[in-house]
Amino acid sequence: MTVRKTRKKARITRKAPVKLTPFDASRYLTSDAAIAEYLNEALRTQDAKFLLAALGDVARAKGMSKIARETGLGRENLYKALSRRANPRIETIFRVAAAIGVQFEVRVA
Repeated sequence: MTVRKTRKKARITRKAPVKLTPFDASRYLTSDAAIAEYLNEALRTQDAKFLLAALGDVARAKGMSKIARETGLGRENLYKALSRRANPRIETIFRVAAAIGVQFEVRVA
């Protein structure tokens, strides 16, 4: 007696591809506490480029046009100043910090 094994073809159903969107931290910065924690973490990393990007995220969360008006910078210039490729003056960073409602504080380590 011979037993034949039959193979059934597996049906492959294709689902629509998943669309991913880039992560945007500014969507989650909805409270002053979240903003403060985010910026403190950026400072802890001691990475200047990350700090600039974090300030940019917060400025977008608060409204880039509003921040541009309060700092006296053009909106496009503000975007450029807060990009990872930028090297803004410290005065610009302080003006942005004041406009978003935060200040930097030095503590003994």
